[in-house]
This record gives sequence, structure tokens and C-alpha cells, in this order.
Amino acid sequence: MTRLISRLMAVSIGLATAFAALPAGADDLAKVKEAGEMKIAMSGQYPPFNFVNDRNEVVGFDASIGKGVAERLGVEGKIVTTAWDGIIAGLLAGKYDTIVGSMTITPEREKVVDFVGPYYHAGRGVFVMEGSSVQSLEDLKGKTLGVTLGETHEKWAREQGGWDIRTYKGLPELLLELKAGRVDAIVVDNIPVRVAVKETGDKIRMLDTPGIEGGSVAIGIAIRKNNPELKAAMQEALEAMMKDGAYEKISMEWVGSDIR
Repeated sequence: MTRLISRLMAVSIGLATAFAALPAGADDLAKVKEAGEMKIAMSGQYPPFNFVNDRNEVVGFDASIGKGVAERLGVEGKIVTTAWDGIIAGLLAGKYDTIVGSMTITPEREKVVDFVGPYYHAGRGVFVMEGSSVQSLEDLKGKTLGVTLGETHEKWAREQGGWDIRTYKGLPELLLELKAGRVDAIVVDNIPVRVAVKETGDKIRMLDTPGIEGGSVAIGIAIRKNNPELKAAMQEALEAMMKDGAYEKISMEWVGSDIR
């Protein structure tokens, strides 16, 4: 299974590199304005940042930020949900204009996409049920770890080794699997889990794991390369939201604190 996943990741990176090498055409800003809308991709599986509410609407911090940026460009923000492990390939294939989906900015990703932002900061967390005997990463050796397929946390978990890894579509599944005892721990960004635990009262705790969080991790908005006008316009819109209070309002509504 590990070899298969490695091959799939290699193919994905190869395709992304090929798309990135294509000659640049008209800047995507002109295309977005002509269409009158910006298609914004996210998984829809990552509350409180992006998720489907009881009215079948995709809402959350990411959705509000994305729509806010689009509005300041003079177009409508249209949310598109897609599986996380193929989200960059979809962007490069032109299925949407941008990804506002809590994507960590990494050197590998910067080879194939450009980033606007960062628009917030987060850190890695390893979570277990409150009654678990696991107290450290060492205690997890030989146990089962749950991760979201395609996230940087999956890469980290595979590089560390020493445990079985199960992959899922997003945070809701991860939390269900943890509470059901089908995984011993989950590795995710710490902010959404803390928010979920606060709202649900679930007895879940974060391990004390000095060093793995890497401090404050930058989260960015991905766009296709060779679009300097779109990048500049989106960056200007984002910074304006941060200055005039719109960003803080969105952050307080969905997260409960200013996470910039």
C-alpha cells in the first residue's frame, strides 16, 4: 500500500509539474472578471474552516474569506468542493480559479502553484481520547494513526514511521474514527480540533509533542502560476480585509479568535 501511494504521489507531482511548465496565456484576473465569478475550491470537510451546513451550503472561515476576496475583485465567489488529494491537480487543470482550503505553504507546493497570503497561521497537533494510555509519540509506536489523505500531516506521519496509517477525507471522519476507537490518534491542524472539542464537549486531548508543530505554520491561497495580476489583486484584497476589520469579524465568527 505504501508503495502504491508513493507511486500515485509521484504521478500527481509529475502531472502538476507538467501543467506548471505550460506557457502562460492571458492573466487569470481578466478571465475571472470576464466570467463575473471566481470559482473557489475547498474540501468541504474541514470545520470550522469549510463544511456543509444543514441547508447544504458550504460555509466556514475559508468560504467567507474566499467570497470576501472575490467581492473585492468585483465578482461573485462560487464555492466548489473536491477531494483534497486531487485539489491541486484540479486547479492546474482549470476546474476552478483558486484554492481557499486551509492549504499549508510548502516548498513542494510552491514549485507548482503560487500563493496569496498567508491568510492565517496554524500548527500540527496529535490528538487522542482523554482516557487513552498514550502520553507521547513513543507510546504511539505500533498503533494506528489517522490522517487526511494528501495533507502535509500525512507526509509527516509517513516520514516518521513506526505506526500504521489510515487515511480519510477530512476532519469529521477523523473525529468519528477516533471516538469509535478505530484509530488510536489523529494528526491534524490543532485549531479546528480545539474548536470542535469546545463545541461538542468530546473528551479529546492533544499530546504534548514539543517540536513537531514547527511553530506557526503559514496557510495560503493557491492560484496557478504566471498570473501576477491576479496574485497582486487578491493580495491587495486580502490585506484590505485585514485592515478594515472584515477579516477579524470572519475569524471571530468561525474560530473565536483572530488567527492571522
